[in-house]
Amino acid sequence: MQRFSGKTVIVTGAASGIGRASAELFAAEGAAVLAADLSGDVNAVAAAIRNNGGNAEAVLMDAGSSADVERIVALAETRYGGLDVFHANAGISGGTSTIIEESEEAWHRILQVNLIGPMLAIRSAAPAAAKRGGGAIVVTASAAGLRPTALASPAYCASKAAVISLVQMAAIEFANSNVRINAVCPGLIETKMTRRIFEGTAETRSADAARQFPGIQRAGRPEEIARTVLFLASDDASYIKGVALLADGGPRGSSKTR
Repeated sequence: MQRFSGKTVIVTGAASGIGRASAELFAAEGAAVLAADLSGDVNAVAAAIRNNGGNAEAVLMDAGSSADVERIVALAETRYGGLDVFHANAGISGGTSTIIEESEEAWHRILQVNLIGPMLAIRSAAPAAAKRGGGAIVVTASAAGLRPTALASPAYCASKAAVISLVQMAAIEFANSNVRINAVCPGLIETKMTRRIFEGTAETRSADAARQFPGIQRAGRPEEIARTVLFLASDDASYIKGVALLADGGPRGSSKTR
């Protein structure tokens, strides 16, 4: 089933992790994908999608730059006739600094990418999608935006909490435009950003995750979050607006056998 045949999709942070998985799945389901990232590695992602029969173009951009966001939305309109979906996925972690340790400069950069970036995406993409008769914007937030963790920096947790509020506000503002705006809140996902958390061989990584995050059975995979993103972007989620959908492997606590 190709749910996105004839659709144009922008994915930011597409060079690796969740963004890459999202770009690959959108293309596999028929979309023309603009795979965007600050890293030149996104060129290889787009090339791999094309080699697999998909339609993808790499765009180098800074998701926290208003000029770059406006440029990629304009590219979708001029080259593909319009924009249907924007997956605002680009983000930075900031490591594990404490409030005392984390510099003001780090706060500015993290908020610029993680919060201002999604705002810019919504501001440019919502009117563009509305011109097509409707569409969807999915923002990658985080479980840390709902429940802060010591394994993420204060600026990161604050930025993700703020972006959830932004999504909820934007869903109200664009409620009559047939543009649905939602967030996905991943838990611990094994990506380049979280690589520092994992040690050892592939066989031990899930066990390591379980030890560091009591109650979690294993770390998630990027494609599992990407499938959630595609659901929120599809007509299957036509009655879902302003939701922060938690995808974190389930409730914490010891398991019970009955």
